[in-house]
Amino acid sequence: MAVIDLLKAINKVSDVVHNRPRPLREFDQIYMKTGDLVAQSEVVAGWAHGKRLAFIGDGDAVSVCVAYLRDPEMFDFGPSKVTVFDFDQRIVNAVKRFAEKQRIDGILDAVWYNVLDPFPDPGKYDCFYTNPPWGEHNGGESVNVFAQRGFEATGYQGEGLLVIADDDELPWAQQVLANAQRFAAARGFRVSQLQPKRHRYHLDVEILSCNLFLRAVPGNAAPSEPADTIAPERLENFYGLYQPPKVGRIREVGRPDYGKAFDAEYELEYLEERS
Repeated sequence: MAVIDLLKAINKVSDVVHNRPRPLREFDQIYMKTGDLVAQSEVVAGWAHGKRLAFIGDGDAVSVCVAYLRDPEMFDFGPSKVTVFDFDQRIVNAVKRFAEKQRIDGILDAVWYNVLDPFPDPGKYDCFYTNPPWGEHNGGESVNVFAQRGFEATGYQGEGLLVIADDDELPWAQQVLANAQRFAAARGFRVSQLQPKRHRYHLDVEILSCNLFLRAVPGNAAPSEPADTIAPERLENFYGLYQPPKVGRIREVGRPDYGKAFDAEYELEYLEERS
């Protein structure tokens, strides 16, 4: 892999950041900052080089960065196809508009989809990426639901990358990380690599997260239970304490330009109106 021009990469990723809808905290949407996005995009592009990559949710817009940075002056590597599956239509439409504007719609696409539903294109992807709700109050079941859809996307034959909490100061984070590995192992996936404490999320209390890489063991097969079977107890505290899923999909209202200030944020006072 070539050494990237960091300044050019940051400037290009800034275009992506300006295009992201504002996060909805009630759905545990927390976004990476620009520096982390650049570093993460390089990792993902190298890992998924030449492969069909499904994003199971992507508020961060790592998917967009990976596709946008793949040019002769930046990344000479990356996936052959990137598809985002997200229940937030704002994110889906933002991805599609950006892809069309930057003429990367042959590589990058998005589908309006909720992980509570069966995965629409099982087995059509080589690998998946997800940065799910971290499951502080449900032992990581929210992580496992997103991972399950990723397994379905690859037909239980490919690879996956999970971004989840990895903080030695937080007992719940350690438990979730262990549970995620057990869940994957029970479905025929092994840990192929762990990049600890890779990212820092800038909240009231900063939380570290890791890249957990998974790979299907040879000859792995899908489990016998139906793909849409998600027991109700797995959905408790899905988005946080006492926050089970109640929303099927988020619909975009209007067509905002996320790179500009919204009309409701300001009003103009004309010179002739001043006394």
